[in-house]
Amino acid sequence: MLACELALAGLRPVVLDVLPGPSSEPKANGLVGQVVRTLDMRGLYRSFTGDSEPPRPTDGWIFAAMTLDLSGLQDNPMYAMVMPQPRLVRLLEKRARDLGVDLRWGHELAGLQQRPESVVLTVSSGDRECQLDARYLVGADGGRSLVRKTVGIDFPGYTSQTVARLAHVHIPDGLRHADGGLDVPGFGRIAFGHNRFDNGGIIFAQFEPGDALLGTIEFAPPVEDEPLTLVELRDSARRIIGVDLPFEEPKGQGPHALRRINGQNTRHAERYRDGRVLLLGDAAHVHSAMGGPGLNLGLQDTMNLGWKLAAHLNGWAPPGLLDTYESERHPVGERVVMHSLSQTALMAPGPEVAALRSLLGELFTLPDVARHMAALLAGTDVRYDVGDDHPLSGWPVPELILADGRRVTELLHAARPVLLDIDGGVGATASGWADRVDVVTATVDDSPAAALLIRPDGYVAWAANQFGPADQAALHAALRRWFGDESIG
Repeated sequence: MLACELALAGLRPVVLDVLPGPSSEPKANGLVGQVVRTLDMRGLYRSFTGDSEPPRPTDGWIFAAMTLDLSGLQDNPMYAMVMPQPRLVRLLEKRARDLGVDLRWGHELAGLQQRPESVVLTVSSGDRECQLDARYLVGADGGRSLVRKTVGIDFPGYTSQTVARLAHVHIPDGLRHADGGLDVPGFGRIAFGHNRFDNGGIIFAQFEPGDALLGTIEFAPPVEDEPLTLVELRDSARRIIGVDLPFEEPKGQGPHALRRINGQNTRHAERYRDGRVLLLGDAAHVHSAMGGPGLNLGLQDTMNLGWKLAAHLNGWAPPGLLDTYESERHPVGERVVMHSLSQTALMAPGPEVAALRSLLGELFTLPDVARHMAALLAGTDVRYDVGDDHPLSGWPVPELILADGRRVTELLHAARPVLLDIDGGVGATASGWADRVDVVTATVDDSPAAALLIRPDGYVAWAANQFGPADQAALHAALRRWFGDESIG
């Protein structure tokens, strides 16, 4: 995704991946939060899903296996899109190739050395080794990131004493309920998704016809690090619910999930940048997958970094722009670490935890609490410091509909800044930035502002309810702050 963002800005990045090709390993099963709307900003939601309608907020979500009712929220920021991660990777790979990205599968980063004007990479491929000079290096190489370790960025955090097991299995038809849950003989109901019981947690989900995902979470010391078996998973489920949970070997073609996680790491990089090296995704933050925050966090990081790095490489970035990647996104990562650890704690056994869950369940019914939780889980509860105090500034742009039927997200497909001139007469004052900023004059019913300056990542950098001399000065300040000096001639 980052390579695609850079390519849209006229750059030709190189992607190195140790794998021989796109992985078919089943991991995430969809995207949740503002990342769905983020894909829509690049025109990818429709092309990836085939849905001709815009993304629609979800009426509910889960927090530590507790239900959040979001159906009554206005401007609900929480979206959900079912898509297996291998399919998402293949779609992004095709997009990258279509944009001319240099994708090099089977290439492993073996070492790096920073120089004043470049980063020298040692790369191995098969029995060959070579060196590459790059102006910048972005390490998106996972929780055990060689990039992060080599440049010496600390990765502090905590390891929860849990054992999680997950596998694809075949569930007999008689156990499956029409609402996606299970009716287990001798025990009762296991709902779709995460379930917390007195002795641990059960995860059950069937996203597509055929095999289902079954998982367990036990609060226990690590076990022998041998390959997981279905016998071990069955024993774990019996310890949690007290009866046998009938399931069989998966019947589909696969590949099938079958993995154990000894201890849940929650770690956050001390910083996201060291000179010409930046961190992205799991290299910058790891946490529990409960609730699906990983792709939401990582891909929104990508949208934030992409246009800033491109501006720097293309020579028009104002001083300090690249540093705002960390100052804006590190607090969002901290929020995910916080609510991830909170959810792990709320899945623990014990009557004290059960009582706390009951209390939180009552609070979740309050509209203000539901609104707060929706923003937290969607990743929209951190306001960026953009230097403008309008109520819209620093937040994701509202989903506005223009008089000609276009949605505001459609204006961002090219990954360029947009000055949306709603009252008319504003756009002409930004002519000095015409090479970097698209001016769109349009009418918007019930508009929240007379004009908005929207960054390529969809965040509002400046807005005004009217446009007088002071507003023009503020607009020019915002243009210089985010998109560099005015062009001459």
